[in-house]
Amino acid sequence: MARISGVDLPRNKRIDIALRYLYGIGATLAREIVARAGVDPSKRTDNLEEGEIAKLREIIDRNYKVEGDLRREVSMNINRLMDLGCYRGLRHRKGLPVRGQRTHTNARTRKGPRRIVKRTGPVSAAPAAPPAK
Repeated sequence: MARISGVDLPRNKRIDIALRYLYGIGATLAREIVARAGVDPSKRTDNLEEGEIAKLREIIDRNYKVEGDLRREVSMNINRLMDLGCYRGLRHRKGLPVRGQRTHTNARTRKGPRRIVKRTGPVSAAPAAPPAK
């Protein structure tokens, strides 16, 4: 089993698809890494030789930020925005959409499930219906 940056790659997938399981590597970057390493992109993960795995690991470690380092950098950037008190930082702090989306409707992913607003104070009684004749 190929292990790169602390992540076990899935066994029976093409290597260009399997690399996408690493945080920070998408389709384009995966193809670029495989081309740099000189590995056939249609080769399955379990068919890779140790040398090919080592070459992929070396290219990723040397040239790209992935997994823990990338997650740490992203969270530090968000914390910096919140510490500055800028608009984007305030939106992060409040858990609202950051990039200008509407919040009157939608935005449920950021805002969470709907909360029911309960009425407070006296509830006026509805007038009784007139008796039927």
